[in-house]
Formats: sequence, C-alpha cells, structure tokens
Amino acid sequence: MQGSAQSNVKELNGRAAQRGELLQLVSFHVDGEEFGLDILQVQEIIRVQQLTRVPNSPDFVDGVINLRGKVIPVVSLRKRFGLQQAAQDKQSRIVVVEVNANVLGFMVDSVSEVLRIPVETVEPPPRLTKVDREYVSGVGKLDNRLLIMLDLDRLMTMAEESSVMKAAAASAS
Repeated sequence: MQGSAQSNVKELNGRAAQRGELLQLVSFHVDGEEFGLDILQVQEIIRVQQLTRVPNSPDFVDGVINLRGKVIPVVSLRKRFGLQQAAQDKQSRIVVVEVNANVLGFMVDSVSEVLRIPVETVEPPPRLTKVDREYVSGVGKLDNRLLIMLDLDRLMTMAEESSVMKAAAASAS
C-alpha cells in the first residue's frame, strides 16, 4: 500500500508540476493538527447545530442534523481518529462533504482557510501517530507548516458508511 501510494503521489506531482497545477483545499484543525480536504468535496461549512442522537449508530457518529430539510449524519473526526474528546466552542464547525454519493458532516475544532498549494509540494504520508495513515492521501508543505490531506473515500469502510446512512434514514422516518 505504501509503495503504491508513494508512486501515485510522485506520478501526480510529476504531471502536475509540468503544468504548474495548484490544489485547492479547505484547511481545518482537529486536536492541534491541520488537515486539508479537496475543495470540490466540500459542500459547505456551518456552525455547530443541535444534534439529534441516533440509537445504534456507530460510536464515532455524534448524531444527525436537519440541514434545509435533509437529514445529515455528523461524524466526529476526533472520535474517528481515536483522539480525546474536547468541548465544542464558538470555533467548532461542521464541514459538510459528499463521500461516495452520500452527504455527511464532519465535526472539526475549527476551519482555517481555503488554500492553493502547488501539487509538487505534496508528499506521500509519513508514519503518523495521531491519525491512521490509511486515512491520509498525502502531506502538503506550506512554508513552515504541514497540512495533512485526508482521503475521504478511505475515512470509513463501506460497511461503516452504510451503517451511518441507515441510522440517518431511520431518524428521518
């Protein structure tokens, strides 16, 4: 897996560097680490709303919200990454994304900015301790900081995603 991810990043970097391509990312923080998501996967960023708990949902699901008539499950990235829970504050946000044709919300500590970084500055993921490598597509270098790029397609297994969506559907009925 590591070799294939590394060669994919190198190949992507090589082709993009020739064209001078930039990645557009939404950056956010969880437990002091800065993460990035492809801006095309992010539908919107909203303030934390009242969550409705759903019985029998996976432990990393905080609940569901009603967003303009649509029930959306909200996944705590802290819980998903196995990190210690922290109280939500005025900086906490829900990042609404589309993953495998499903709309989900991700609870994050804060949202920073939209970044444009050269593709050639992205390297394969190193050995990480706070976030499982399988969720990381690469690490972008920005001046004096690093941006961990999440791979939303691998953040949850298909079974977990199905379970989350079933819980959301059950709460809507």
